[in-house]
Amino acid sequence: MEQKNDYRIEAVDRALLLIRLLNERPSVSVSEVAAELGVAPSTAHRLLATLCHRDFAVQDQHRLYRPGPELIGRSAPSTRQLLRVMRPFIEDLYGRVGESVHLVVPAGSDVRFVDGVEGEQPLRVGIRTGARMPAYCTSGGKAILADLDWSEVVELHRRGLPPWPHAKVSDLWSLRRQLAGIRKKGYGVNVEESERGVAAIGVSVKSQLGRPVAALSVAIPTARFDRRAEPELYGHLREVCTAAERALAATL
Repeated sequence: MEQKNDYRIEAVDRALLLIRLLNERPSVSVSEVAAELGVAPSTAHRLLATLCHRDFAVQDQHRLYRPGPELIGRSAPSTRQLLRVMRPFIEDLYGRVGESVHLVVPAGSDVRFVDGVEGEQPLRVGIRTGARMPAYCTSGGKAILADLDWSEVVELHRRGLPPWPHAKVSDLWSLRRQLAGIRKKGYGVNVEESERGVAAIGVSVKSQLGRPVAALSVAIPTARFDRRAEPELYGHLREVCTAAERALAATL
């Protein structure tokens, strides 16, 4: 039995329970929230609308509610946890492909490069740890965006796509078409979109709730990049990312 608390503010308590519910499920409906909180649907709708106003929730095209920008990342592992768990998988992927490998994490509409291994070939892609770039211009960032609901992508780009010198898409509708293709293939590709002379293929790493928390990518100089090698690279990336997701689930 829940302990009585005379100092509890009921509306705040309900909002906190709703935030917890959003963190526990991929999406919720008004009727589900009403049943879980024991309130009328109209009250549940007002609570959800308030969270949407403050970016703690977003409503998708199916009228379901998902975690918003203020919650995205809060249920994710910390950077320190992620680095500790992911390092063996970064090295595993590098051992398989022999090319530079990067680990990126979402940072608003950008991705931040947090770890990696640089290739040893005379012509190679340098490591980017510490750099930050628009997600839509990087292979790992594209994979992360493709695993979000479209309403979340729009919310992250309220002011449109941030400009980038080598970008190949310039508006949200072009990006939406590109992400639909990435969702079907399972991986993102960047050919000289992040910087000249660089090509990369990336796959997202998801939490137990199915939310993208990071991405691994293989970066290759465009002079050596062969699009016919994509299926093999994707196979390695998918195997390593799946194993990493299991390790993250067991650790967090």
